[in-house]
Amino acid sequence: MKFLLRSIPKPPRRTPHHQHRTLIDAAAVKCVRDRALDHAVEKERNLKSLLSLKTLIGTEPTKSLPLSVISQHRDSLRIPIRPIDFIRQYPSVFHEFLPGNVGITPHVKLTPEVLDLDAEESLIYHSESHRQDAANRLLKLLMIGKINRIPLRIIDCLKWDLGLPQDYTKSIVPEFPDYFKVTSGNDESLELVCWSNELAKSVIEKKERGYEKGMPIAFPLQYSRGFEIDKKFKKSVDEWQKLPYISPYENALHLSANSDKSDRWAVAVLHELLHLFVPKKTERDNILCLGEYLGIRSRLKRALLNHPGIFYVSSKVRTHTVVLREAYKRDLLIGNDRNHPLMGMRSKYIHLMNMVKKDTKGKNVQGGRSPNQKINKKDKRKMPRESSTLKSDHLQHPDLGLTTKE
Repeated sequence: MKFLLRSIPKPPRRTPHHQHRTLIDAAAVKCVRDRALDHAVEKERNLKSLLSLKTLIGTEPTKSLPLSVISQHRDSLRIPIRPIDFIRQYPSVFHEFLPGNVGITPHVKLTPEVLDLDAEESLIYHSESHRQDAANRLLKLLMIGKINRIPLRIIDCLKWDLGLPQDYTKSIVPEFPDYFKVTSGNDESLELVCWSNELAKSVIEKKERGYEKGMPIAFPLQYSRGFEIDKKFKKSVDEWQKLPYISPYENALHLSANSDKSDRWAVAVLHELLHLFVPKKTERDNILCLGEYLGIRSRLKRALLNHPGIFYVSSKVRTHTVVLREAYKRDLLIGNDRNHPLMGMRSKYIHLMNMVKKDTKGKNVQGGRSPNQKINKKDKRKMPRESSTLKSDHLQHPDLGLTTKE
């Protein structure tokens, strides 16, 4: 009767249905490129670096800098090529000249056209409506996941996307002491002062009429042309969409990382984050850096892989950029998002970057000298002095086809 003493193996423990994964393996989902969204990313190539250089030059009293100084800041400005080649690509923005003294290194100053745009942009940053909007975005960022505190080094990576001025810790933060404060220490952080129930409501919740906590909310889905949706994939997505919505302003770290509930929350967090950003897109590294601090890096990464109908990842312009699909029609922002003043300013800068400048003989000069051409003594003699003016120079904008035709 020894067999009676044997231990009977226990049946596998059944977990609740919501703990099972409904989505198919992301590795089985074929990635399909979206030309329009790629173009939305690509047309801003070098914009961020150009504006950073513009700001650096603009801080100087003479509104000019020696080329050698610009070269020293190349890494922080994220200039992708030699600074001199970068500057010569945009003669409508930067003007290269030699000071009056012989033998001095070339200098770079801003053109009158970009100085006008800079003054217009400054008015936006100083307007009361923009300061309030920027403060609200910062406050909502602090409330996501109820984390309540984020290091300044992470916010610095996101200030372009949040529409913050360079000096936001001096211009925005002190103006809203009831929102947040800067805490010192080993890692300077921005800390929440007072929770706002009014702002702790996601964009998708506001759009859903009669929504109550625990109800399902279906995320808008759009797929790239050519994306194959088989029955198995469609069924898994439909089941996932019927699961309860979990607000990004809740802390759901207690949920199993591999559960559907956790996935729903991670998608809600990522969806709300992208809505907080002015261009409704950001570099993937920014998302993962914030996710690392929140302790959900792997969850956000899976959300990007598993939900190609909600998020698109472009590999253009030497990086990976996460784009919120629902915010775009082809390569353009839609709805109220396209009316944000900063997006209007960035479009004007792109317009100026792509202008063709004509020399005194009426020939087009868009890139200046060839990127591989070095400055020799003849070039130095031909370069305009600070005191000289090219009265016949003017700007002409060609048909650049800024919208993608498929």
